[in-house]
Amino acid sequence: MTIRHLLLLIIIFLSLPLTTNAQETSLVSWNIRDFGKTKSAEEIENIAEILRDYDIIAIQEVVAGYGGSQAVARLADELNRKGSKWDYSISYATKSPKYKTEKYAFLWKTSKVKVIEKGALITELETCVYREPYRMRFEANGNFYTILNYHSRKYSEHPEIEVNCINDYIISHQDENIILAGDFNLAIDHPVFNTIKEYNFEACLNGNKTTLKQSCNDHSYLNHAIDNIIYDALKNELIDCGTIDFVQECEQLEAMRMLSDHLPVYMKFH
Repeated sequence: MTIRHLLLLIIIFLSLPLTTNAQETSLVSWNIRDFGKTKSAEEIENIAEILRDYDIIAIQEVVAGYGGSQAVARLADELNRKGSKWDYSISYATKSPKYKTEKYAFLWKTSKVKVIEKGALITELETCVYREPYRMRFEANGNFYTILNYHSRKYSEHPEIEVNCINDYIISHQDENIILAGDFNLAIDHPVFNTIKEYNFEACLNGNKTTLKQSCNDHSYLNHAIDNIIYDALKNELIDCGTIDFVQECEQLEAMRMLSDHLPVYMKFH
């Protein structure tokens, strides 16, 4: 084989597409406020348009009573109209104090994601958290992920108590590739997160504000940095991460708050 032929083979090899293991997977986490029967068809369509390009969707604050599960089904139906086939899973209502009960939901593209383990609330955390996380195991691009979908108690109710218990749960399940996604009602620099950081977990966002103010102040409508995705940096390579700002300008704030008072957080990884 001549050097010229060898160089040609190298060029052809380098031009081949990456293997499926190197293909990215995308996850988006969103606290959609009061996600239930009050969401209009137009709002559901707008939510679907925001989420359509991701592979796995984790939703918090699905209404536990009538209309919550139906809203998830309506969203899945709308996503199915946008070019990809979607499936979904809805949790049972959390065992929470009065007026704090909610459901969670996962939605995923069936062409890219397979379910390895059905979704279930983590019952062993019932006594420690107001809303026990919803866990589900997926396979995407040959990799396995256990995603915990979580909505903490309010900041004034000391969510660090809950996060500390979830830390212990994650550490005791290190054989799994756990990704923790949701609304923590805490900034990622709170000391309670130091524990899992010592186990090579990293936060997708670092100080990015994710909640919406009720009105614009000095052309700013973003408030607290409390939504995030936390992942094992030894088991996942982060490609991209950020928030999806569906507001864009102050004039749209009032209308966009009808969708939610939180921005979605996304992560692309393999």
